[in-house]
Amino acid sequence: MTRKRRAGGPATDGGAPDGPADSLRDYLGMLETAGELNRIDTGVSWNLEASAITMLANDRDDRVPVFESVTDAQVPARLVGDPYRGSRGRPWDRPARALGLPPDLSGEEYYRTVMERLRNPVAPVEVDATDAPCKAVIRRDSDVDLFSFPWPYIHAADGGRYSNLHTMVAPDPDSSWTDWSAHRAMIQDGARASVLLLAGEQTPNLFYYRYERREEPMPVALAVGVEPAAQFTASMWIPTGSDEAAFAGGLKGDPVELVECTTNDLQVPASAELVIEGRILPGERLDEGPFGDYFGYMHGPRRSMPVLRVDAVTHREEPLIPFCVEGSGVGYSLNTTSTTEVACIGPDATLGLRAAGYDVEKCVPWRFTPRSVYVVSTDVPRPGYLHELANFIFTTWGMLHVDFFVFVDADVDPLSTREVVEALALHADPDSDFHQFGAETMPKVPLNIYQTPEEKGDVETGTSKSKTAKAYIDATSGGESGVSEPAGGDGALRERARSVLDRAGVDLDPGVTSGE
Repeated sequence: MTRKRRAGGPATDGGAPDGPADSLRDYLGMLETAGELNRIDTGVSWNLEASAITMLANDRDDRVPVFESVTDAQVPARLVGDPYRGSRGRPWDRPARALGLPPDLSGEEYYRTVMERLRNPVAPVEVDATDAPCKAVIRRDSDVDLFSFPWPYIHAADGGRYSNLHTMVAPDPDSSWTDWSAHRAMIQDGARASVLLLAGEQTPNLFYYRYERREEPMPVALAVGVEPAAQFTASMWIPTGSDEAAFAGGLKGDPVELVECTTNDLQVPASAELVIEGRILPGERLDEGPFGDYFGYMHGPRRSMPVLRVDAVTHREEPLIPFCVEGSGVGYSLNTTSTTEVACIGPDATLGLRAAGYDVEKCVPWRFTPRSVYVVSTDVPRPGYLHELANFIFTTWGMLHVDFFVFVDADVDPLSTREVVEALALHADPDSDFHQFGAETMPKVPLNIYQTPEEKGDVETGTSKSKTAKAYIDATSGGESGVSEPAGGDGALRERARSVLDRAGVDLDPGVTSGE
């Protein structure tokens, strides 16, 4: 094991920067300044206790917990529970703060700003290892022991302890392109983890299975506790072949600093708290799961998943290990992944649909079930347009998990629960506006609780190859003639009134905050 000191002194917890956060520590400093961070000094176990406290914070819309004293951890690391979980009424508020934006932006302003930044990527810069906080401590070979770190045991029925909030960096075997993605990893022993790679996802299909057919290991790096922009980008629909680090730079308006790994030539965000370097081996499998997933249910049974063999672990002094309590994002409460769906994937998906030629005003994950239902506001320029749009979305990589879409008029705000429900009630005819079809080119996701064991697929891939049932609801007005002007006067005036009330902190969706 070797220790290095960053030029300018050791890494410390940052304060609250004026602009975007350059690290997880900077971001936590922002939350602390805003009174939204809860540093817990009492000893807390990684074994269910940290996750239970985090779930309570999520359910109560409380401050983000940082566990400063984790018991039974050989390495003095700290845990952070759901750091990017947004507030119930305004799920984009903490991501906005992380990107240096005013947290009081309206949803419309937030989406517009994020989309504009994504249109203007900023190329990353490479820094020397001596200037990279994630290289303060370097562990290789016999010094590597994953269980020396306090990876949390999140749910009582989980198959093991997990790293589930990291950025996985993996290379294209046939080009210089490097992909950023998010795939949970179950810690198996001191030097191995099983990684959830589902057959319908981009990384397994474009990368790992090609390496495996060639009987070659796929080099990877799991960057834990990266800066917010990098974490957000890893979940987005970034076009295949694009520089994801540049999109992260666009999100924050400044270059992301990258550093080369110690045991391979992959580059990772230099500000990361911890980096696991290794290889995903061809032809080797270990059990993965079950795991309490985003639907709020235990997903099982255990399945065979590819094996990550660890070559090195590098980290900051007293690293922060963020984690997400999946399952607490169901209903009115939010967690990190459900928040990033609404606040990050939504703007990116909107841009992607526009780039594909569709006249989409806004594409927004439904805040109550954001991993499975999306709402799209759009004009309908021609008959058959919505079916064409739905088919395109369902067969796109980023939409593997989404089973339902609700289409509303372009002047309906998908971020407003009230407006979406009104559109459903007024315009969705149960007899003619519910459309189901099979997306033959997209495998099923075996996480849906309504699937039978046979439908969930085999243990090798964890994904069914059978036809996938998808559905959408047409809640657009259909351009009907003779429809009366809505009561309440001028539509533009009403929308201006809603905007004023929103800025004043008046809750326009009372059911969201009351839990009714």
